[in-house]
Amino acid sequence: MNKKIFIVAGEASGDLHGADLTRALCSLDPEVTLVGMGGERMQEAGVHLLVDAGELAAVGLTEVFSRLAALGRAFRKLRRTIAVQRPDLLILIDFPDFNFWLARSSRRMGIPVLYYISPQVWAWRRGRVRTLKRLVEKVVVIFPFEEVLYREAGVPVAFVGHPMLDRLQDVPTREEARRQLGCGELELIVGLLPGSREGEITHHLPVLKRAVAQIAQAKPEIRFLLAVANSLPPRLVETLLEGSNSLIRPLYGQTYQVMRAADLLITASGTATLEAGLLGTPMIIVYQVSRLTWWAGKLLVDVPSIGMVNLVAGRRVVPELIQHDFTPERVARIALELLHSPEALGAIRQELNEIRGRLGEEGASLRAAREVLKTLQETEDRG
Repeated sequence: MNKKIFIVAGEASGDLHGADLTRALCSLDPEVTLVGMGGERMQEAGVHLLVDAGELAAVGLTEVFSRLAALGRAFRKLRRTIAVQRPDLLILIDFPDFNFWLARSSRRMGIPVLYYISPQVWAWRRGRVRTLKRLVEKVVVIFPFEEVLYREAGVPVAFVGHPMLDRLQDVPTREEARRQLGCGELELIVGLLPGSREGEITHHLPVLKRAVAQIAQAKPEIRFLLAVANSLPPRLVETLLEGSNSLIRPLYGQTYQVMRAADLLITASGTATLEAGLLGTPMIIVYQVSRLTWWAGKLLVDVPSIGMVNLVAGRRVVPELIQHDFTPERVARIALELLHSPEALGAIRQELNEIRGRLGEEGASLRAAREVLKTLQETEDRG
């Protein structure tokens, strides 16, 4: 009998991981049916979308308020469909608040739940570990420290490694990336990654623009490349760049090339920091949100760093400039200190190489798919 799996992701990174997992599942069991919520990538991979998640993503608490109605509609539609179709398994990918609601509802219906790409309970409200223990059959994690946390709490857990390792296999070499971008082998390049959402780039790019002016004044030979996410409106980017005197060259759809080509990145906290770390490029991590979001976050978050490379390392490997510390003067000062010291940049590259070794081997999505099928078998055996 064909198995039906509901799979739910609510943000761009979850859509990417969900698509990888979907393709791996279909390769192992071509007859499996996948239905749920996600984005364009999951749909292309073979998921029948009941809800398009593209309009649901938000940054910070204040921004979420405008999306509550859409989130409510999506939740009710998924809950009704799960109740009618009664899938064999529900896979939840990150997007914690929404997915916790769905896990509770599905569990009451007797639908087994597997959580993939664990919510960051180690940073936000560790009490949620106990909640997950009640709600899920298994948590499939991508960071080794998460496996330790869940295992110690008695939550069934499997570490499969990070799926990003697979996607970065095709990134060009440093020399090839520079050639593609029209940059010389010996040029000094600083890459700017202000974020993939409009709220992020609006907060970050004006500060980065002023920092660039200060860096360029001290080292006029530096080239500044702005990696612009395809999700961002070009007009917004053009408006934010006004007055930069053409110091910053925007590049669309070439984020990995910028990451690889750069001597130093100045990047917003998020998935990009781990991608850059796995590629071995030194960076400065920055982030800024609204005041309300910041103060609410300080009450909830319990981690010494927000950059994923620093969290995986268990120490501060790359600098972080967050909220009030994120100023043009501080960005410029730290960037110039690093750029004037090949030894410091080399030490960071060595640390990043060690971090890569901790994240397992290629094939994470396939291992995750095997855990899904194993969980399906285990629930079926229990009757």
